[in-house]
Parts: sequence; C-alpha cells; structure tokens
Amino acid sequence: MRQGVCIEVRRLPDSAADPDEVRQAVRRRISEGPAWATSWREDDAYLAAHVDKIVVDGDGADMAADDAVASARIYVYQPCIVDNVDEFSVGDPSEALDTVAASVSELPSRALDGLWESLIYSDRVKWDLLEYIHTTLVFGDAQVDPHVIGCNRLVLLHGPPGTGKTSLCRALAQKLAIRLGDRYTHGKLVEINSHSLFSKWFSESGKLVQRLFEMVTELVDDQDGFVVVLIDEIESLTKARASAAAGVEPSDSLRVVNALLTQLDRLKQRTNALVMTTSNLTEAIDPAFLDRADIRQYIGPPGPHAIYSILRSCIHELVRKGLAHPSVVRGANQTIPTWQEAQATARAAPQNFAMDPANEAAAKLYALAGLCSEKGTSGRSLRRLPVIAHARYLSGSTVLDWIAAVSAATQDL
Repeated sequence: MRQGVCIEVRRLPDSAADPDEVRQAVRRRISEGPAWATSWREDDAYLAAHVDKIVVDGDGADMAADDAVASARIYVYQPCIVDNVDEFSVGDPSEALDTVAASVSELPSRALDGLWESLIYSDRVKWDLLEYIHTTLVFGDAQVDPHVIGCNRLVLLHGPPGTGKTSLCRALAQKLAIRLGDRYTHGKLVEINSHSLFSKWFSESGKLVQRLFEMVTELVDDQDGFVVVLIDEIESLTKARASAAAGVEPSDSLRVVNALLTQLDRLKQRTNALVMTTSNLTEAIDPAFLDRADIRQYIGPPGPHAIYSILRSCIHELVRKGLAHPSVVRGANQTIPTWQEAQATARAAPQNFAMDPANEAAAKLYALAGLCSEKGTSGRSLRRLPVIAHARYLSGSTVLDWIAAVSAATQDL
C-alpha cells in the first residue's frame, strides 16, 4: 500500500514538547497555505522553539496530487544528542580470538539525516523498497501465519559496486525508525562485519556466527525497540554449499552458511527485527539464502536522469558553501534547471540552451550525464568528481567553470 506524501519533523535535541502537540502545530501551518514550508520558522514561535527541521517527503507522482501535503502523514522524531556507536566482539579474549564483529548505533541517527535525499535513482526503487519493507512489518504485526503466508523480513540488495546499496540500507533503516516511532521507543542499527566472522581455527567460524546472533537476539528481546541488522557483502557468509561439498570452498564455510541460515530462521519469528543484506556477487550466494529473501532488488548504475540530478546536487552544494560563484541564478534556491526542464528544452527547442547561463549550464550537464551513463559510471564515482575537478582541472570559480572541470575529471575515472 502506497503511503503517499509524508512529513518528517525533527525536534530540537533539548525540546521536551509533546510530539502530538508538535504534529498539531504543523497541521495548522499546512492549512494556511503552501508558503508554510518556507515560512514556518519565522511565522510560528512554538515550532521555532521546538523544531530543528521539517522535510516534506514523497516521490514525484505522490507530490503532484492536489491534496498531497494537506493529507500527508506527519512523523515527529528526536534523534539522540550524541550518535553513540557500540561494538560487538565475538571469540575468546583469553585465547586472542576476540574480534569486533559488528557495530551498533542508535536510530533515528543525526548522522543519517539527509542520506535518503542524497541517494538519487532514475526510478521509484527507494519508495518501492520502503513500501515493500513496511508491508512485511505490517504482516508481522498482524501475526500472519508464516506457514500460510511466507514473510521472513529479509531483504537483499544486489548489483555492481558503488551503486549505493549499503547507503540505501542505512537510509531505509533511518526512515523506518522515524515512521515506526509511535510503535517503538527507540531503534538500533546493527552493522555486521562479514569478514570478521571467519576464524583461522577449524570449525570456529560457525560458532562466531552463533555468538554474534545471540547478542543480536538480546537486543531484539526488548520489545520496545526496533532492530535493523545490516550484513554487507553477504556472499562472503553465504557461499554456495555445493562448492564446499565439491571441495572448491573450505568445509568451514559450509558450517558458516548453515549457522547463518539457522539464526535467520530464528530471527524471523521476531516482529521487531528486520535483516537487510547487500551483495556484489549474487551468483556466489547459496540458493537457500536467496529463497529466504522476501525482496531481491537489483541496484544498477545510475541512468542519465539520476546522473544529471547527482551532478546538479553537487554543483548546488558547491554554490551553497561558497566554492562556486552563483553566476547562474534562477530564483532564490535554484541555480540549474531540473532534469525535466532540461529534457523538455532539449527536445522542444535545443537552440534555447544557449540563451542564458542557466540553460547553458543545463545543456552541459545534460550532455555530460549522457556520456557518464554510456560509461556506466557509478554514483560513488560521480560524487568524487568535484574533488578531482578542484585538484586538477578547475581554472575559475563560476558554475560553468566547475561544470567544465567536472567534465574533464570524468577522464580520470
């Protein structure tokens, strides 16, 4: 079920305001007209005293509806003042086998705010994943019989390196913690270091997996908390058992796969737990694990639309921080036309691209996005381009100078 537009309200760290009162105050501002989103801090003393940030969130189709914002769901949250990160160690310290196997951070986290918005894809993949995962949690809360309807609350994101799989998992964990704030008092993100669970001692690796998940279970035992377990590069833990049986992989890897599958089967009984995994090599993953995943989503390199939007966001950030001179101005908050505007101009009147600096910048980014798409440039590489451009190619400080330098920097990828 699509959730439509949502409004996320981040309270100030020292605010003791009742979340329901904050929600009602935001609803009143919405009823006064569309200008509320930019004027709430100046026009509402109560919100200014208790609210740090308001984000109106939804994909393009949802936001286009006439009553989208008026009927939006409002989520009020307050991240921890300090982003504490704890560590899980497994093994026997007395035998020098102790190793850090996972980190645990609080949700919602101030460090993860803004991550969702920075992840740009050409389709609805972010929203689809959020809705799919939310559905699995709804089914769990309803205590749907797992023997009748399979629901493991296990997600696998796969695709080439640098496409934002791990970041998307973290962003989804943050979103879910915010949107489930009325049901859980706190959240935890457990990030497991797959490579640390392999021991040089024969048969020890399976025991390390078991010990780690015993620690995870202790967190999940707190029914007031929502726990997201993130396992990056899951293929290192779930190598196909057929390879081990054939002697291609060490027999200890078979024990690891068996131990992990057993622990995942136990964890799926807990409705306040979600397991998210990533992989660059799905062909190496054991079929039994793949079969358990409710969602298997491919995350590929960005297309021209996403590339344009990523580069445009980079230029905007450079302008905002004073590193690029805003000689291309289109209103108070925009410097470069959106992808939709640039595409429409390119199709209808390409000659208009050269009529003003804003369109000239859009034309150069539009062409650059096409070239990067043909090369299969990853999102991670795209966001490194401004650093390379500044170090090697920048000869001026205008937006057009920066775009030229970024274009030259693509040769170094």
